[in-house]
Amino acid sequence: MGGIGSGRHWHFGAHETTGDYRAIDIRRWKRDGLLVPGQTFGWQWLRNDEVIASIRVQTQPDRVNLIYRHRSGGGDWQDESYPIFLDSTDCHLGGQRPWFLCPAAGCGKRVAILYGGKIFACRHCYQLAYESQRETDYDRAARRANKIRRKLDWEEGILNSKGWKKPKGMHWKTFEQLNRDHDYFQQTALNGIAARFNMLGESLDDWM
Repeated sequence: MGGIGSGRHWHFGAHETTGDYRAIDIRRWKRDGLLVPGQTFGWQWLRNDEVIASIRVQTQPDRVNLIYRHRSGGGDWQDESYPIFLDSTDCHLGGQRPWFLCPAAGCGKRVAILYGGKIFACRHCYQLAYESQRETDYDRAARRANKIRRKLDWEEGILNSKGWKKPKGMHWKTFEQLNRDHDYFQQTALNGIAARFNMLGESLDDWM
C-alpha cells in the first residue's frame, strides 16, 4: 500500500492535511457489516476507477489486523502486519459506537478515522490539519467551482474548459445560474492563485 498522496499543493511550507493521506473509517466498516469477528476482507482506494492501493483486514472480537505492503521515497517494499484494537461507547438512542484505538506508540487515542503512512495512525500523531483548516479564500472558491463542475458533469479543475451541454432533466434557469456561479468562483480562485504566485516572484504559467 502506498503512503502519502502525491501531487502539488497551493500551500508552500504548510502542514499536510487529512486529504493527503489514505484513510480507513470504522463507521463505514460498521455500516457495511465488515466488523463481524472471524472474517477477512479487502479494502481498496481508487483513482479514475483504477485501484491505487489496497489492504487486507482480518477481524477479531477486540481488534482488526491490517496486512499490506508499504514503501516510501521509492525504497523497497516492506510487509506490514499489526493489530488495531477496538473500543466502543454507548449511543444516546441505543446501540454502541465502535472506535479505533490509535496503534502509534504512546498514543491509544480513541478515534473513528486512521490515516495511512507507514502505519495507520490518528491525525494527531501525523500532525494533520483538516483540509478546511488550511483553506484560503481562493481554495474555497476553487472547491466550490469544482462542486459545480461535478454537478454539470464537467471535467474537474478550474483550468479546464467548460462544458456547454445542459445535463438531462436540469432546467435552463438552473443551468444558467450554475454557469454564472461557476464563473464567479473560478475567477476568484484564479485571482487568488495569481496573487499568491506574484508574492513569491513566480509566474502562474510556470506551474501550468
